[in-house]
Amino acid sequence: MNPRSDPLVTFEQLCSTKEVVISTGSGGVGKTTTAAAVGATAAANLGVKVLVLTVDPARRLASALGLERFGNTEVEIPAGAFTDVGVEPEGELWVAMLDTKASWDDLIAQHAPDAATRDAILANPLYDNITGKFVQSHDYVAMERLYEIHNSGRYDLIVVDTPPTRNAVDFLEAPERMADFFSSPLLRWLITPYRSRIMNFASKPFYSVADRILGSQFLEDIAEFFMLFQTMYDGFVERARAVTTLLGGPQTTFMVVSTLEVAPSREAQFFCDLLGERGYHLGALVLNKVLPQYMLDPEGTEAARALERDAFKLAADLVPELGNPPVKKAHLSHVLSESARSYLDHQVVARREAEQRRELSSVPDLVLTVPYQTEDIHSLAGLLSVGGRIWR
Repeated sequence: MNPRSDPLVTFEQLCSTKEVVISTGSGGVGKTTTAAAVGATAAANLGVKVLVLTVDPARRLASALGLERFGNTEVEIPAGAFTDVGVEPEGELWVAMLDTKASWDDLIAQHAPDAATRDAILANPLYDNITGKFVQSHDYVAMERLYEIHNSGRYDLIVVDTPPTRNAVDFLEAPERMADFFSSPLLRWLITPYRSRIMNFASKPFYSVADRILGSQFLEDIAEFFMLFQTMYDGFVERARAVTTLLGGPQTTFMVVSTLEVAPSREAQFFCDLLGERGYHLGALVLNKVLPQYMLDPEGTEAARALERDAFKLAADLVPELGNPPVKKAHLSHVLSESARSYLDHQVVARREAEQRRELSSVPDLVLTVPYQTEDIHSLAGLLSVGGRIWR
């Protein structure tokens, strides 16, 4: 896919010019569904091989694609799944969900200087616990996984579904933070006594207390683990720089997904501003659960006001035509009046949403809206329907 210089008009053009689309947003706004919808629609229309990679620990993507589950190994959605819903796909759709442990195992195998170091790290009693629960561990290995898959050239387009927005910041910063940690003074202070087997006067009280509380074997396991990890420091730094280059390169774009509710909208603005400050390309803002455009039609306003004003008269005209037993005129008048009032109240919300869209539209190339869905999306047909709303 080659970058283009002319202004983007459609999401289809955006996907045609990029290799990585990173979907971000706060929780509960349809971020995972939107990422899957974009991937499915791209596979159906662009004639390319697409991977949807979720690094969100929640397992919503499998449900949205009608799968029981999937993991670190990419799985193809059969072409028959598309034809079953009346679509002849021009490309391929693959999906994967980050498995933190499997990805760390692969990472150790790639970066360890030799087989002995690799085996020693994998056998260390703390390895599983630290790589599974250590701050930045999940985010760092997610970025490594993205880099590895992109670098393999197996896919024309990778759509990445990230954790909720504030965690997505950790996702962006994880490579640099992890590299900084393994070269930090704190870590050197921790492992130096075990590397030299000599404790100086200042550190001895700490280790004496720690030995009594945690046990000397525990401290030695920690020291050994991080000493082994430091043998891979150069690899961490090199890959961190490569990942940062990928995120900021012309082949990558970000898609912020939100609703126009107060909290998610604020999160969306925060992340749009953050991406701009860091020089990342913000290709699209997708707003879900938006009221339809016709709610802003002045003629609709007049019709609702007329219905509210003349509800009793209209009820009198309609009662003979309705129901057996007949509907009471007072009840029908009340329903008509309340319906008109509800429409006018929704118009107020629709105008507020339109203003919010204008405020949010200054940064992204595209601002796209998806109306409120009456049912959860749990099938390929549903994903393609959502994708069609934002595609052209």
